[in-house]
Formats: sequence, C-alpha cells, structure tokens
Amino acid sequence: MGRVQIPQLTTERLLLRHFRPEDFDAYAAMMAAPEVGRFLMDGRPLSRVEAWRQMAMFIGHWDLRGYGLWAVEERETGRFIGRIGCLEPEGFPAFEIAYTLTPSAWGHGYAREGAAAALRYAREVLGRTRIASIIRPANVASIRVAQSLGAIAGEAVEFFGASSTVYWYTLRTTPTPEPDTRTDS
Repeated sequence: MGRVQIPQLTTERLLLRHFRPEDFDAYAAMMAAPEVGRFLMDGRPLSRVEAWRQMAMFIGHWDLRGYGLWAVEERETGRFIGRIGCLEPEGFPAFEIAYTLTPSAWGHGYAREGAAAALRYAREVLGRTRIASIIRPANVASIRVAQSLGAIAGEAVEFFGASSTVYWYTLRTTPTPEPDTRTDS
C-alpha cells in the first residue's frame, strides 16, 4: 500500500494525530499501568519493549490497512493522553473503534469525544458500516462509552484468551461532536 498520509482529527478538546517518537515515554508509561492493561490483550501491563513493538505495529497498521490508531493529545496542553482510532489487525473478529487513555485522562469525557470522531471518520471517510468495539464484560467504563455512541451488545467472543463482547455501532445519527477532518499535519 505504501506510505499513507495520516490525517489529523480535531475535536473541541482533542487532537488525534500520528504517533511521534517523543510520544514513546508517555505511551510506555501508560501501557505499564496495571489499571490500563487489565482489560487489554492478555490483561497485564506491557514492558517498555512490548510497548515499543505495539506502538510500531500501530504505526505500520496505517500503511498496511490505510487507517489506524491516532495518538491523542490534549489540545489545551499538548499532553499525550492515549490512543484512539480504527483497528483491524489480522485475526481480529471485527473492524474496531478502539480507545485507551492514560488514567489521569479518565473521567473527563475524552474517550467518548475521541471515539465519536473516529466513528465519524470510519463511516464518512472509510465508508464502513459494520463497526464494533470489542470489550470485556467487566470494563464498565468502555461499555458506557460504546453505548453512548449507539453501540449495542452482540455476540460473545474469545479475544486474547478472555471472554469479550462485540458491541456493534448502530447506524443511527452520526455522533457529535463533529471533528475537523482536515489532513494538514
């Protein structure tokens, strides 16, 4: 597919942009937090080496699929606070809207705001109609975000060795807020 120009999405409070080398320390710290890792993959925090590999995979996902996860930056401060976007690596059961934020960014509505922008992008730019989030039953906060964007619980799947539920986004009105989908870097 070649080098993809990664678009930026701007919401009221967030900038969804490409990952940069200077994001790595904050990304590794986020992924090392037990409360972050508990509902992801095999449920454990990542080492720095594993976080590096994962971040590199997310960057490569853009070239291989033409879409991917964005680094999430707080517009007001420029602080890296997580990752949000469209994900479907080989072996995933669905095209997914995925969102993971650092604990200090929890409880501010950022996950919903960023996921709404990613969902709009998936529908309007990528033309996707079958869109899901794959969530473990105990991850109540992520379930709330998905449901607030119109997702309904679907089938149970085994995902990274854990029982999870596929939450399918309905085709009701596209969620707000509306992102600025300019491709300037």
